[in-house]
Formats: sequence, structure tokens, C-alpha cells
Amino acid sequence: MTDGPLIVQSDKTLLLEVDHPQAAEARAAIAPFAELERSPEHVHTYRLTPLGLWNARAAGHDAEQVVDALVRFSRYSVPHALLVDVADTMDRYGRLQLAKHPVHGLVLISLDRAVLEEILRQKKIAPMLGERIDPDTVLVHPSERGRLKQALLKVGWPAEDLAGYVDGEAHPIELATDNWHLRNYQQQAVDSFWAGGSGVVVLPCGAGKTLVGAAAMAQAKATTLILVTNTVSGRQWKRELLARTSLTEDEIGEYSGEKKEIRPVTIATYQVMTTRRKGEYRHLELFDSRDWGLIVYDEVHLLPAPIFRLTADLQSRRRLGLTATLVREDGREGDVFSLIGPKRYDAPWKDIENQGWIAPADCSEVRVTLTDAERMTYATAEPEAKYKIAATARTKLPVIEAIVDKHPDDQVLVIGAYLDQLEEIAEHLGDVPIIQGSTPNKERERLYDAFRSGETRVLVVSKVANFSIDLPEAAVAIQISGTFGSRQEEAQRLGRVLRPKHDGRQAHFYTVVSRDTLDAEYAAHRQRFLAEQGYAYTIVDADDLRRPL
Repeated sequence: MTDGPLIVQSDKTLLLEVDHPQAAEARAAIAPFAELERSPEHVHTYRLTPLGLWNARAAGHDAEQVVDALVRFSRYSVPHALLVDVADTMDRYGRLQLAKHPVHGLVLISLDRAVLEEILRQKKIAPMLGERIDPDTVLVHPSERGRLKQALLKVGWPAEDLAGYVDGEAHPIELATDNWHLRNYQQQAVDSFWAGGSGVVVLPCGAGKTLVGAAAMAQAKATTLILVTNTVSGRQWKRELLARTSLTEDEIGEYSGEKKEIRPVTIATYQVMTTRRKGEYRHLELFDSRDWGLIVYDEVHLLPAPIFRLTADLQSRRRLGLTATLVREDGREGDVFSLIGPKRYDAPWKDIENQGWIAPADCSEVRVTLTDAERMTYATAEPEAKYKIAATARTKLPVIEAIVDKHPDDQVLVIGAYLDQLEEIAEHLGDVPIIQGSTPNKERERLYDAFRSGETRVLVVSKVANFSIDLPEAAVAIQISGTFGSRQEEAQRLGRVLRPKHDGRQAHFYTVVSRDTLDAEYAAHRQRFLAEQGYAYTIVDADDLRRPL
């Protein structure tokens, strides 16, 4: 027994004592292979998963390094069975390799013939494979490269993709660093991505993911397709690229519901790419419209299924996924790993906050008590209607008003999911402006600009503002309803207020919840990701909040 900061348990959880003098060193050692599950005040919990261990192998770490880190920092002896399991799990990665054969093109090579025999007998995998060239090599059709990787991951034999990338059509792109430069963590993220060729960079909201994308483009010096969540987000990307790189207005195209421009750098929305006409995805041909050298997926955790399917065909292109959280409510993190690439860089939110690059945030859950009439309506409602009834209770209105009044000098965002509720609140707060799905893009941009300039202090927004909206001076977010128990939505909404403030002040994130209802249950689930990142929620009673300060 040593006095290490880590307790390694046989159920594959790792407990890290935060206040231990070696905690930072231990965290850095286990971060490449262990998934952070919870990070409250004193003890952080990590978990060893096959996907996490394969991620580490893909990023160049071997089992020896993992075992060494666990043994070196563990307070007690590490369970022997766990060490054997780590080595065996990591050893499964790369026994199958995708490679370019000088004569036959794309092939699957086996370093373990029994594994090849096993997968040749898999009904879903066999049709993706062609003839056997020799006992250890099988032909693969180039169009099956992504789907094969997906299928192999699902059966527990993740393939190492050594087939390389096409350079795509060259296009000169330089970073214009006259009055700015990449932060250290941004440069590390770009270097890690480029060394691997494809993969995902995980950075908190407000930490400059767009700049990582721009730097990757400058590294590739090739035509680039950028996929974003909505048109406003796409135009923000364009503004940043014009300000931070050598690209000109004519070199950047917008491919959205409003415009269909294909330029050397083209920014397209997921929405337009997945629009169907007569059962066909008409716009997916954009992927083939140019010889793209790089494809950037903004908010990769939201990738819709049709884009996943198309990405399976794009394995010869470099692919960069950007996100604040790899949490997917549909559990498809494995598809992100096999089709976009492994996680190449991940920075904990609190680390970036401690460096001063995102604002410190105070999170509060404000609990309201429903009136007797509201409780009876809730109690007698059909199960599918219960959440909406609790989330949109009118009892929340005076509480929201009290929070807005509590921050008279701050820019405030009120965020919700139900349009009738948002309209009622906008009216209750004195006809403040509202942005929802039906708001035209021109009007959205005008309202966002008015908010940025301080002309508008309070803005009510639907979930169209969950992602990629840059509102640097927003200091208070009030969440009033959401998409059930979505953890990544919670993280994105907090992200709206994490841009550092010009005067260094703190951000405030309130979630207003109806007590004793599904609203409270979903809120607890939503908060899990942020609790894992070290954000603690204070529970406040609505009556206490409404009393004179």
C-alpha cells in the first residue's frame, strides 16, 4: 500500500482523491484511457470501458502504459483480474487492420487468423468482404470501409485503419495571427488531431472550437466541407474564418435552406443535408460535389443518422468532429469512434475555467410548488402529457420574473422547449423579444446583435439557441423546460453563458423545476453531465428567492 491518489476497484471504477498532491499528475496519466463519470467536490469517479481503452490504443497508448499508470498511482494493490482484462481488451484492437494493397486496393489484414475466421462467419460482416487473397488477407470494397469498421467494433474486434487519406483538392489557407494566437490547449488539440488524421476534439462551450477547426483547415490546406447545426451558427463560422484566416468572402460558400453555394470552403447545415423530397435525401450529393480534403462536423454529438451513413462512405477523407460533450442520448458513441475517429483531445471544463478561458458559473435549481389545481391536473393527466404539464406550469412565471429582477445589470437568456410557454413568458416579462424555430434568420441575427450590443437585456429563446450561438455578454441563463432528461442539452445551455465576461464576473445558470413531478426527475438526470464536470447545483426554494433580497 502506498499513499497514491487513486483507488482502483474490481468493477473497473477508479476513484481519484482531488485534494491529493499527486492528483493532477494522476489525472493526466489516466485521462487518455479512462472515462470521467462524476466529478463532485472531493472524489472523482472514472470508469474503464472497452471503447475508452480502444480510444487510447488508437491514440498510440499501449496496455503497458495503462497498467503502469494504474499501478503507479493506486493507493492499494490493483486487482490482478482487472489488469489482465485491460491488457486483453486493448489487445483486441488492431488484430484486424484495414490497409492499402499495392495491387488489390483496400484489404483487411489479420494478425490473428482465428479472428479472421470468426468474423468471416458473421452474417452481417461477410457480405462486406470480397475474395480471400491469402490466408490472412481479404479484399474490401472501398465503399464498405466505414460500415465494416462499424460492424467490427460492434462484435468486439475494432480494426486499425491504416489505409490512409486522399489529400483532396488543394486550397491555400493560412491563419491570420496578427493580433491573436492559438491558446496552448487549442494547439495541442490540432496537433493531436493531425497526428491521428481523423477524430474528435472535446472542448467546453466557449473554449474556441471554431479556432481549432480553422487551424486544422490551415494544416490541411485543402477544400473543406463544414457541417453545422443551423444557419446562424454557419454564419458565425464564416465570420470567424474571415477574421482568423486568409480566406476571403468569395472562397466561403453557404449551403442552407436559403442559399446553395459550393465554394472551396462550404458551410452546410445538418438540416438541409437531411431534408427529404419524395423519400430521397437530395442534398447528400454535396459530399461528392468536390474533392474535399477535410470534413469538419461541428457539434458532432448531434450527428443525424443519414450523415452517419454518408460518413461511412467518406473514410478516405480527413474528418474532424468538434463537441463540448461526447454524450449521445442514443448511445451511438461507438459510431462516432468508428466513422469519425477516436477522441484525439479532451479538456475538462474546470481546467479551462481555472486557466481563465471560460467564465466561472454558479448553478442553481429553483424548485416551485404547484398550486392545488395544477397538482390535480398533473395527477390526472395521461403519462405522455405529464412532463409538459409540469414543465410549463404557470406557477413558474413569477419565479422567472424574480430571477430576472435579481440580476438588473446582466444580460439574461430565458431558454425553454415549449413555444406557447415561451410566448407567455415573453409577454409576462414585458413583451421581451423571442427567438424560435419560425423566426426568420435575418430577424434572428438582428435580435442576437441587439442582445450582444446591450440594446436588448432579456431574450427568450427556444432550443434553436442550444448550439453554437456566440453571445459573449450573456451572464444569466434561466432554463424553464427542456428535452426531457437530455444531459448534452443541459451542457449546451450552460455553455451559452460561459464566454468570459469583459469584467471577469461570474455566470449564473438557473433551472426552474416543478417539485414532486417528472420535471424534477428529468432535471436530476439532465444535471449528471455537468456534475461530472465539477459543477455543483444549489437547491433553492422559489419562495425564498421571491422574498425581498
